[in-house]
Amino acid sequence: MSIKHGLLALLDQGPRYGYQLRSEFESRTGSTWPLNVGQVYTTLGRLDRDGLVAPDGEDDEGHVFYRITEPGRAELRAWFDAPVSRTNPPRDELAIKLAMAVAVPGIDIGTVVQGQRAHTLRALQDYTRLKTRAAEDDMAWQLVLESLIFHAEAEVRWLDHCETRLARRAAERAPAPAVEQPVPPRRRGARR
Repeated sequence: MSIKHGLLALLDQGPRYGYQLRSEFESRTGSTWPLNVGQVYTTLGRLDRDGLVAPDGEDDEGHVFYRITEPGRAELRAWFDAPVSRTNPPRDELAIKLAMAVAVPGIDIGTVVQGQRAHTLRALQDYTRLKTRAAEDDMAWQLVLESLIFHAEAEVRWLDHCETRLARRAAERAPAPAVEQPVPPRRRGARR
């Protein structure tokens, strides 16, 4: 997630100080990705150093306002114009957990998958409930919620896939059942 670009987008709408930026960022994303105010000020310091924002005065309480610069606007437009790269996917803790669980003795990976599925389905229900309550005119929050819903649905499908692969693997490794030899039919008149 690009905090840098999120802050530039907010500053493109007018000068703000750090706490305002933090509050607006969280408001737009429904507090899905909370920021601490230290992150905001550290990022503002880098943006200022790189010439993408500049201080723009203070209020009576000593809050330093920042404004976006023309190079900052160019950076923001370039970010909006470029697709999000998939060359360096973010680390996925669940994928790492399952990849490790298949190799660790004593771990019932089926239980791990089932536990995650139950958790993800609860989250999906929560997101869906939030979406029904979200204001129709709050497009930013609606888009974030829809993204969370689609990601949760995809995770459930992937967990189903994992479970199928694990079941297939277990079936391939299971010893073949003993085949009973057919008993030849008895001839009439044969002694027992």
